[in-house]
Amino acid sequence: MTLIDGKKIAADLKSEIAREVDGIIANGGKRPHLAAILVGHDGGSETYVANKVKACEACGFKSTLIRFEDDVTEDTLLAAIDSLNKNTDVDGFIVQLPLPRHIDEQRVIEAIDYRKDVDGFHPVNVGRMSIGLPCFVSATPAGILELLARYEIPTRGARCVVLGRSNIVGKPVANLLMQKSNPGNATVTVCHSATPDIKEICREADIIIAALGVPGFVKADMVKPGATIIDVGTTRVPDASRPSGFRLSGDVDFENVAPLCSYISPVPGGVGPMTIASLMKNTLAAARHEIYSLD
Repeated sequence: MTLIDGKKIAADLKSEIAREVDGIIANGGKRPHLAAILVGHDGGSETYVANKVKACEACGFKSTLIRFEDDVTEDTLLAAIDSLNKNTDVDGFIVQLPLPRHIDEQRVIEAIDYRKDVDGFHPVNVGRMSIGLPCFVSATPAGILELLARYEIPTRGARCVVLGRSNIVGKPVANLLMQKSNPGNATVTVCHSATPDIKEICREADIIIAALGVPGFVKADMVKPGATIIDVGTTRVPDASRPSGFRLSGDVDFENVAPLCSYISPVPGGVGPMTIASLMKNTLAAARHEIYSLD
């Protein structure tokens, strides 16, 4: 069994990006600039955005954090997005999800200029991804494919099961693995809450990507020997032995599943660091105008 070290791969990727940024600056170019909008004080979102700011520092990016209280009006938030769309110094920006219930998340996503949508959530980017055109790919799916590529895990002809159908992970990673690319060319089955016989379907899989948000869902009797498991789950579960009072749990029963696997990603330290590194990669592409022109 090989443990997929997302922390190391993410660090490697950020180092590669930092070298590219050094080259841009040395040649008189503009330092890449990522902005983030954070609404409210959700603990998970606070931590995630703080990690993004640290990643910007590691990559040599400029970063801007715009904060609002959770009672911010939708119109105020949309005005802030419009300002970032028009700010020529900002190469890309994100609006940290989830948002308070009184705000229409889809309206917010669609208000972002798709050419600055480094989260890859705008319908233009999602649509281009689905037909294999250049775009900003959602960071978590992009990070998963980066791990598969760097560990040289074969996907061509592989049977892949994706557990979960979210717009952020399940749907896009399934789409990417079906593309005529490497990683890609897999035969993909997407399972969700209405899927019967999930256990039997998983037992046929060469690769399982677990993105349900259900701690310990994937058990040993669902995994065939030699499979690759990518665990996307990051659920906070109570743990009185930790100073924080909780620990992060993945969607996989790691202790019992890991001995069966060829490769498996841990939680934490697997997909999580890759999500942020992939966001940095998208921001560099935005700064270079590699996908879209802002002219």
